[in-house]
Parts: sequence; C-alpha cells; structure tokens
Amino acid sequence: MRIKLKSNIAVSDNGFVFDPATGDSYSVNPIGVDIIRWMKTYDTEAEVINQIIETYDIDSKTVEKDLYDFLNLLQNYQLAENA
Repeated sequence: MRIKLKSNIAVSDNGFVFDPATGDSYSVNPIGVDIIRWMKTYDTEAEVINQIIETYDIDSKTVEKDLYDFLNLLQNYQLAENA
C-alpha cells in the first residue's frame, strides 16, 4: 500500500494541520507531526517506518500497525490518497 499526503497540506510545529482546499483544520500530536513531515520527505512507507523506529526506539510491528491506522485516518479526512 502506498499512501501519499496531498501536496497542499500544511502542518505547523505545534501540530496544527490545515487543508487549504477545504479550509478544514485538524490537530495531531508530536508524533503525527513527525509522520506528516516524513511523508513529505520520503518516497515510501518503509522509509517512514524506519525513521520512526530510529527516532522513537519502537518495534517495527507496532510501528507498522500504528502508522497504517494513522494513514487511514488521513485518508478518511481526505488529507492523503493512494499513490
């Protein structure tokens, strides 16, 4: 599965996420901020997973489950789409 964050989505350091296309705004925790930034930086979920593991020292099974749950939420709010 490859999910891509929409290019116009903005995220602030304090977790404010804004979709200028709809005017909707959301808030995410610090890990959510990191994930969104890494999604903009890296090409694959595997790279994002590796970055989360390195940064937060957590096992890959937990990261994969939590990341895909988060990505599904982003899709539900139309902040991300299948690539």
